[in-house]
Amino acid sequence: MTQNVTSAPLIGRTQELDRLLGVLERARAGEARAVLVAGDAGVGKTRMLDEVSARAARDGMTVLTGHCVDLGDVGLPYLPFTEVLGVLAGDPRFAPVLAAHPVVERMLGGAADTARDSRLRLFEGMAALLTDLADAAPLLLVLEDLHWADQSSRDLLRFLLSRGVLHRPSGGVAVLASYRADDLHRRHPLRPLLAELVRLPSVERLELRPLADAEVAQLVRALEERPLPDTTVRRIVERAEGNAFYAEELLAATDAEAGGVPSGLADVLLIRFEQLSDTAQQVLRTAAVAGRRVEHDLLRETVGIPEDELESALREAVGRQLLVPGDGDTYAFRHALAREAVYADLLPGERSRLHGAFARLLAARPRRAETAAERAHHYRESHDPAEALAASLEAADHAARVGAPAEELRHLETALDLWPSVDPSARPSGEGVDRVALTLRASSAAAHAGAAHRAVALTRSALAGLDQEADSELAARVRYTLAGNLLTVDNLSAAYAHSSEALALIPAEPPTATWVWAAATHVLVARQVGEKETALELAREALAVAERLGVTDAAADLLISVAVLEGTGRRSPEGRARLRQARELARASGNAPVEMRALFSLAVGAFEAGELEESLPWLTEGLDRARRAGLLSSAYPLEMRYLRLLVLYTLGRWDECLRSSAADADLLPALGRFTSGPAWYVSLARGDLSVADTAGALLKGPFDWMGTLVAGIVRTDAAALAGDAEAAVERMRATVTALTDETGALPDVTVRLAALALSAVADRAAGLRSAGDEDGALRWTDTATQLVEAARESAGRGKERAPQGPEGMAWLARAEAEWARATSGPDVDAWAAAVAAFDYGDTYELARCRFRLAEALLTADRREEAATEARAVRETAERLGAAPLLERVEQLIRRGRLADAPTDGTSPLTAREQDVLRLLAQGRTNRQIGEALFISGKTASVHVSNILAKLGAASRGEAVAIAYREGLIAPEHTSSG
Repeated sequence: MTQNVTSAPLIGRTQELDRLLGVLERARAGEARAVLVAGDAGVGKTRMLDEVSARAARDGMTVLTGHCVDLGDVGLPYLPFTEVLGVLAGDPRFAPVLAAHPVVERMLGGAADTARDSRLRLFEGMAALLTDLADAAPLLLVLEDLHWADQSSRDLLRFLLSRGVLHRPSGGVAVLASYRADDLHRRHPLRPLLAELVRLPSVERLELRPLADAEVAQLVRALEERPLPDTTVRRIVERAEGNAFYAEELLAATDAEAGGVPSGLADVLLIRFEQLSDTAQQVLRTAAVAGRRVEHDLLRETVGIPEDELESALREAVGRQLLVPGDGDTYAFRHALAREAVYADLLPGERSRLHGAFARLLAARPRRAETAAERAHHYRESHDPAEALAASLEAADHAARVGAPAEELRHLETALDLWPSVDPSARPSGEGVDRVALTLRASSAAAHAGAAHRAVALTRSALAGLDQEADSELAARVRYTLAGNLLTVDNLSAAYAHSSEALALIPAEPPTATWVWAAATHVLVARQVGEKETALELAREALAVAERLGVTDAAADLLISVAVLEGTGRRSPEGRARLRQARELARASGNAPVEMRALFSLAVGAFEAGELEESLPWLTEGLDRARRAGLLSSAYPLEMRYLRLLVLYTLGRWDECLRSSAADADLLPALGRFTSGPAWYVSLARGDLSVADTAGALLKGPFDWMGTLVAGIVRTDAAALAGDAEAAVERMRATVTALTDETGALPDVTVRLAALALSAVADRAAGLRSAGDEDGALRWTDTATQLVEAARESAGRGKERAPQGPEGMAWLARAEAEWARATSGPDVDAWAAAVAAFDYGDTYELARCRFRLAEALLTADRREEAATEARAVRETAERLGAAPLLERVEQLIRRGRLADAPTDGTSPLTAREQDVLRLLAQGRTNRQIGEALFISGKTASVHVSNILAKLGAASRGEAVAIAYREGLIAPEHTSSG
């Protein structure tokens, strides 16, 4: 593939170049890597990437380059990837590979894929295409100017780097992506993506810093064939301030007759621009309005001059290096800053006229859907709101077809902004094309994009837009849609008010589908505000009507509500039988959201019943259905992601939990961050208390119920593990207060939070009691009693609600045992009950309770039983990598002398401790031991301490000597290496 490499030499970038070439070398060896190249505008990112690309091409790599373009607030979905695909499509060498992945043809204007799972299939198709290319030859993918990337391109890049090409076994791929660091303001949408990507093990960041003065001087002299006075070079160096592009532009402007060199870059660029002929300036002004790149034919038609004059002007601009020829008979500004300076210098009327010319020419061409966003941009800038409105709606349709809900929302909101300024007679007509309908559609796009609060705001706007004579069914639909959206942001009282209004607007007789859906929504809301009997009665009534009318999906939704509301709900066999029936009805009707609700309820029911393994297939099916429907960012799939990770965490499959969390991180909306909760529970259990701060970020911004719950669990347990009883109690109470609904009913998670806080309270009370401070201990026992009473209330839940399932009752048993420990000391029977309760499958909590049982047994002088429990805890903690628990149980074993003395010549060390001892004998540090054994350095340190204690050694060297003397390690293990 041809490369447009500037003639400017690469100076002062030896280390950076070596680093990038090393990435290419690793890619050719089969190791996929990505580098994010950061730097200020003009610092030399493009020059560096051009050099690397040229060397990669010379070494036989396939080099693909895509550029992001600044079009203001207009999104061109997947633009850099479309450019890459266009190059592939134009090269017959790649035709077989491209033909094998027809799903990506949508980016090239092929047939639209209307399937609901189109976005994920598109992402996976792109990853598979790049992987197949890499199988044929090592591949370098270069993406320039990520700071201008549209959201869909950012999402696709996240997918490729976190789950796609960097994680395929074949490897052979290098991705280099550049962005302007000085363009990333605090709220720039690229910032959170960069923060995610740099945490991936296969992604690194490279910052191009300004050149040193000596390097700028070397660059200036290399660029100019004629000798330059030292004063000129020094002046350029001073003005360039280490920026290579500044230096080049300042050097090029030295021929200008204007007095002195301007200090601002824009002035420098315009000096060069003004050195062109009038015709060349006119062509450049026109090209600047088109954007970074412009087609030759489109430029010719817009500028309106003879072909020979146009070619002469272009040759002049290319000679001055303001424009560079591109693929496909196009021209591009050599640097985006040059285009920006020329565009900014246009007079307002001139700018508007040229935008209008481009818009009309694009409109006169075959109306390709992919040009709609560009036409919308030009029509808006030319102050033609009617055409801009029509093009924006067309662009929204295109974004919806290619699976880009964020861009669809942006175009719909642009259309809504334009709507009032367009005469009614000039507005697009047709079914569903009015302000209220468009607002509801935008609300749906916002929900699909994970912007729940924006969906609420848009639906409120639709409600405000209803006139007095609005159709009652439309008015009801707007209201129950708003109620459903309000439920997702936990505004229960407002949701109840709107669902009640919706139901009142539509009479029950004669029965209609609108009434059925209004009733179904009201059932959901009424249940959430505690009106269980009202909800159940209405659900049964509406279910009968839905079955009579044949509204199958509504019947499925109502059947789910009945299953949840009756008896012990989704935990019972009867409830789950109804849920399976609802799933079949929803599937038959093709209503994906209702089907996902049924699958989620089946999974939760199994989890609440303590049947953890049974819940996983339901969750797998539910998430697969969400992928196929394109609804992964909606409410139920997000909760399914969380529940799946929670099941893996509970079963002790921690590494799988972490891997799944990392894989799920792509495509998640802001309100989906809570799904990482179980992965944070793993990190916390392994000793990383800093995740409390990470989880605390969930409490910032609009209130999110699940985010608050997850943050409460992590932050309360972190405080307890740190021995901060005050913080643990305060965080527990703050979380319960935030999650308590309008009825005053405590949330189910209260029992878990109370048990976690009680562990810190019990530690504090026990410590004060052992120090002889009975008054201090008594104050904490009062706190312990308050906490256990809250746990009892939450787990029992009174007469109106069935008690919690095995998980909730297990946490209650632990809360009771911690309360006993706080008030009177370790209680064997209480901890035995907690151990039995957690035996339903919660591996880590079972181990934590067995540790406390071992303590209680040791206090009761039941040493053999205590030793049995302690060994079981140690084995589980080692397997899970739970370093804090492992350290505590090892301390208990040492303090209580629970380790059995060897009597048969066997080693007193565990298998893992023997592994550590062998590495210790080689002189390894704790960190090196951890790396060799795939454990943390802290866990390695615990093992080393245990070895010293068991061998009675005062130092690491003495321990090795004792082990050698007693035959615990063979002589060959003592050599270094």
